[in-house]
Amino acid sequence: MRTMYFVYRSHYEGPLSRRVRRLPDASVLDWFRRCWDTDSPTELVERELGGPVYGLASIFEAARAHALPAPRTWRELFQLLDKYLYIEGDMPQSLQFDGHALRVKTDDDEVDLAYFLLADTALAAAPDRFAFVLRDQWPLPGDATGSGGFAATGIPVRVAAQPGDGPGTVYAVLLTFRDGSSFECPPPLAFPGVRLPGFAAHLRELSPPLTGWPPELLVLRALSAPGEDELEPALRRCNEWPGFDLNRRPWPRLPDEHRVAHPMALDLATHAGPLTAGREPELSLLRTDPHLAQLSMHVSETFGHQQWFLFDDVWAATHPDLAGSLLRYAAHWDPLHEFRPEAQRP
Repeated sequence: MRTMYFVYRSHYEGPLSRRVRRLPDASVLDWFRRCWDTDSPTELVERELGGPVYGLASIFEAARAHALPAPRTWRELFQLLDKYLYIEGDMPQSLQFDGHALRVKTDDDEVDLAYFLLADTALAAAPDRFAFVLRDQWPLPGDATGSGGFAATGIPVRVAAQPGDGPGTVYAVLLTFRDGSSFECPPPLAFPGVRLPGFAAHLRELSPPLTGWPPELLVLRALSAPGEDELEPALRRCNEWPGFDLNRRPWPRLPDEHRVAHPMALDLATHAGPLTAGREPELSLLRTDPHLAQLSMHVSETFGHQQWFLFDDVWAATHPDLAGSLLRYAAHWDPLHEFRPEAQRP
């Protein structure tokens, strides 16, 4: 039996900032045709898709207002969506459809939002694009076996530091933001020559300058105490770090020298005052496994959680589709986006 999925990428939607619903229709066209003649577009969208979806009801409202016949082909549907679907910003690249996977990017004047209607044919053709997109349950599986060797092919992953002296690679995916352009996450980063069991010490030992690092990694490094072998204690301190409040001024620049940065970071955390924006660290979720660390940090009463993932090539080789999809998720809002060769880095 064929099926399809709806995915809403939204910072209002739980620890993974995502809502996923399974639908009984065989194709995207079939879902729109089934829902086309409705007296209550907003109620229909909420009933079918588990809650509001910004702008989607507009196509059904237009069908009523203009007595539009239901589309007979996916190309007719695409033309109607292109003309009548309300998309904030309404850039041509914000509406993508090939008959199998509808992808829409919009915003509600506060944060970026995206939604996808995905036929099973799209998922079967590109599992490495959609494996993470379809997950709405915390946490990701932490099991990891084998010798590693995963390579991020076709994805713009930036090497963040000089290589370590061991095997493997650690990848950092930070689905974080401070303003309304909330899909403009830091690019996925790679740390070659190290795996997650030795990553805390590797971070502390890296020599300055630490150029181009997102603040989250600088704070993580600074909050890792000398002698700590695991990342979990530093991640717990990050969860309490005041600079991640969305309405607080950006955190001060921390020195590159770890021996200076660590006591400074601890002092800042101690004297910064109460957290703001309705942030509740006890609502955050943290899990660490030998080859995967994942933190869903509660940053705001309104905007919910932001996610950090640190994993190595052993975990990625065990879950290659999930790892590839996760890296793409940070790099672009559209899972089917093709990156230019010049944008791809080792």
